[in-house]
Amino acid sequence: MASAGARLARLYISCSGVILRRSLSHAGMDDMGISTSRSCLEGLEFDNVALKKLPLDPSTEPGVRQVRGACFSRVQPTPLKNPKFAAVSGPALALLGLDADEVLKDPLGPEYLSGSKVMSGSEPAAHCYCGHQFGQFAGQLGDGAACYLGEVKNPTGRWEIQVKGAGLTPYSRQADGRKVLRSSIREFLCSEAVFALGVPTTRAGSVVTSDSRVMRDINYDGHPRMERCSVVLRIAPSFIRFGSFEIFKRADEFTGRQGPSYGHDEIRTQMLDYVIETFYPEIHQNHSDRIERNTAFFREVTLRTARLVAQWQCVGFCHGVLNTDNMSILGLTLDYGPFGFMDRFDPDFICNASDTSGRYSYQAQPAICRWNLLRLAEALVPDLPPDRAEQVLDEYLPIYNGFYLSNMRKKLGLLRMEEPEDEMLITELMQTMHNTGADFTNTFRSLSQISCPTQQEGEDESQAIKQAAELLLQQCASLEELKAANRPTMDPRELAMLLSMAQSNPALFQMISDRKTVARQLERLSRLKELMDTTAEQLRAKQTEDWSCWIRKYRQRLARECESGIDVTDLQKERVHVMNNNNPYVVLRNYIAQNAIEAAENGDFSEVGLLLALL
Repeated sequence: MASAGARLARLYISCSGVILRRSLSHAGMDDMGISTSRSCLEGLEFDNVALKKLPLDPSTEPGVRQVRGACFSRVQPTPLKNPKFAAVSGPALALLGLDADEVLKDPLGPEYLSGSKVMSGSEPAAHCYCGHQFGQFAGQLGDGAACYLGEVKNPTGRWEIQVKGAGLTPYSRQADGRKVLRSSIREFLCSEAVFALGVPTTRAGSVVTSDSRVMRDINYDGHPRMERCSVVLRIAPSFIRFGSFEIFKRADEFTGRQGPSYGHDEIRTQMLDYVIETFYPEIHQNHSDRIERNTAFFREVTLRTARLVAQWQCVGFCHGVLNTDNMSILGLTLDYGPFGFMDRFDPDFICNASDTSGRYSYQAQPAICRWNLLRLAEALVPDLPPDRAEQVLDEYLPIYNGFYLSNMRKKLGLLRMEEPEDEMLITELMQTMHNTGADFTNTFRSLSQISCPTQQEGEDESQAIKQAAELLLQQCASLEELKAANRPTMDPRELAMLLSMAQSNPALFQMISDRKTVARQLERLSRLKELMDTTAEQLRAKQTEDWSCWIRKYRQRLARECESGIDVTDLQKERVHVMNNNNPYVVLRNYIAQNAIEAAENGDFSEVGLLLALL
């Protein structure tokens, strides 16, 4: 383990230089001990186009309030006490033209990148948006903890920078606008990990922590404790989201709530023009007719969203809170809260403890993203006529399936041809993983070790299948693990009451639960009963049978890749290369993140840096 740790440390040092000069940066000195005066962050050139193009709230009234007829409100970030770096991402800061080592040595770096000190040209503001949360329109939401600092334009593009956790805004509702170290580290690591996986995302440039503290009830068990206030620097071309256009929504028929800017249709059109002209310039240039332009824009957002969720599904990522206010208008992964990468494959995987109905489960994500696109389309009427939006939404599922199948073929090393039965092969793989409790990430990574069959070698097919099955069985769950995974999450007495109510009083049942939730609990109960009557030997025999059956079909499909006189050795090399580039060896599992968080909370930030480099 020591040698592995040393290798990681060397990798970490060579990759990013994160935290290497933390003590120097605190002292405000360079490598030679010479005091530094000018901050490298003072050279950032801001143009802040969003504040020039979109209405700004004229009120400077302090405190939480409804903001009408505006897209942004000016705010003043609340300074932290003794801010200091916990982590920085060199590649993310490079987007802004910044060098990580210089930022770490900069005595003003933690102040500027936490909002404690405002950079020249920066114009702190909070964005107003609404959203459908868990299917219900929530009215005004907005940046309750995030603060727009401005937009930096350089050769790499135009980048909006935000600080998340910088204090109260008009949109903080009952909260204090602060974030703590554990949530900040999780967002920082996952933003950069998802980017490294090739999935579109907002970026995280740094985490600054401090001696300022807030009270938090971590486990919601009535035992709160004081935690360090911390701030994440977030970077993206824009943080405008679906919910940004919902501030113009009329009174909702179910909740009675309406957007704070209802009736200001001219602002909706203004925001739509800004988004298309700034972030979709080709669409703006290619369409003189506004309806055609807006339809093309909605089609591109639909395509990007479908591609994004397909990429999530292919790496086992669950966002956890796919409300419309957490959906990027640019097709980026946005707002990392209770996210999770699956361990054992489970299509019903839920990473958000408050999502009791499974609305945002892993398998629900593609459909939920389409539902959110429909809400966006409704918010764009009449700039986007409903019939045009409906035509585009009809394309969503085929687009999603196309991206998903394309990605999955790469993960399985099916490179030469696309066959109709590939979809069934993938479905059966996922079902086998579920039945056997196989680890999602490790199983896909292992598949590259199953070689293409070669007739020339006179290979023993049964022996090859046996070896491949033994390889994949290493990733399967034990009997006790499967029992634990299939225990109903609902109290048996509550489940019995709901079953009775579904028969005797369906109207009341629909008010407090739904048939899908109950069906899922009953399925778990049935599976658990089956497992209780199974021995460990019987389970392993069944897992072996299931995997052997799938591997046989997989090898038959691989054999067809080798037809037409293709050199099998060259194909195998290419296949392994593509598969290993599409099947990550490491993902940000919760326990891995938690280890780094616990070390950081005890003052050791090196684990965060090591993990960042590895991811």
